[in-house]
Amino acid sequence: MGNSVVALKELGEFKNGANYPKGSYGAGNKIVNVKDLFRGRFVPFNGLDELKPGTLKNKDIYLVEDGDLLFTRSSLVKSGSGMVAMINNPLEDILFCGFIIRFRPNKSKVLPLYLLYLLRSPKYRKLFTDSAVQTNISNINQETLGNILIDLPNFSTQQKIAAVLSALDAKIELNARINAELESMAKTLYDYWFVQKKVESWKVGKLGDVLKIYLGGTPSTKNPEYWENATIPWLNSGDLTEFPIIISSSFVTQKGVDNSATTILPKGSVVISLVRYIRPSIITMEACANQSVVGILETEDLKNSFIYPYLVNEVPRLMSLRTGAQQPHINKEVIDETLLYIPPKHILKEYYKVAEPIYKKIINLAFESQTLTELRDWLLPMLMNGQVRVG
Repeated sequence: MGNSVVALKELGEFKNGANYPKGSYGAGNKIVNVKDLFRGRFVPFNGLDELKPGTLKNKDIYLVEDGDLLFTRSSLVKSGSGMVAMINNPLEDILFCGFIIRFRPNKSKVLPLYLLYLLRSPKYRKLFTDSAVQTNISNINQETLGNILIDLPNFSTQQKIAAVLSALDAKIELNARINAELESMAKTLYDYWFVQKKVESWKVGKLGDVLKIYLGGTPSTKNPEYWENATIPWLNSGDLTEFPIIISSSFVTQKGVDNSATTILPKGSVVISLVRYIRPSIITMEACANQSVVGILETEDLKNSFIYPYLVNEVPRLMSLRTGAQQPHINKEVIDETLLYIPPKHILKEYYKVAEPIYKKIINLAFESQTLTELRDWLLPMLMNGQVRVG
């Protein structure tokens, strides 16, 4: 394919973002913060913070343009170091903060979208995290970024590679939008059936008495038999940011499960985190969890499409019950003691006829997106080394 290898600094210019005092936020110019670089390949322009007019004396040097790449300069966790997202067709002035490094590609040398895909690939994400300096937070600087070597095919090939990968991402993003709408629809449906129409004559019981609830646990981290060549998904509270959960960040062996307080939860169980932000989700595979998560088993009458939206509605109350300054949390007993109004079986049966197809669609689209994500990440190095060609 005739690829060349060049340092990133040869393909454009770097600029650190704007620093400003506390209390500068208010109606004015939108500004990109670190959290916005984790919301997809393109920086989303909705939901950005704003700076009051006059906060920055040299505002123009901190504006972004179409095709700019923004990197996290500082991250609370090492895995977030050097995360990159692209500015795509901004329609107004948008700034970027001092915890971000802007890279403005020379568009005569490299296609920004190709560069974005390359730098978001697993190979380069590992390079960035390995290069980050860890103190209280992880830091990466212009020099480190500039010395990263870039695989650079000819411009025509860059365009073809970006087009293929962008088509996959467009479908993934469409699935995410559909699922957001479906989840909103499912919540509205639940509220209509069981919140607005709640009848005092319905049975009421404590959640821990009505359903089987298991607190997770952690096997010894010093015993390699519990972790090496592990295949059983092992969830922590961070995994519950996804709904539904179709993959796990960690795995444990059966021996590790047997030598801990954790329990293997069946597919379809509802899980809820107990620390920091209280989040419920549904698992789509057999899995266990650590002690920051409880698993709730569905029954023939009380299925996950009833339990999950019930817990979503309970989140504000559960959040208010957290204790602890450094790591706010609730205990399993709080979940056990939560009251649940239980409708008659015939009402639940009619509800499931409508709700279950919605949840099934959400899960199917989540699996499809995961497959497309894996395909995208597999394709990039294959396209780069010529094992797969685009016409």
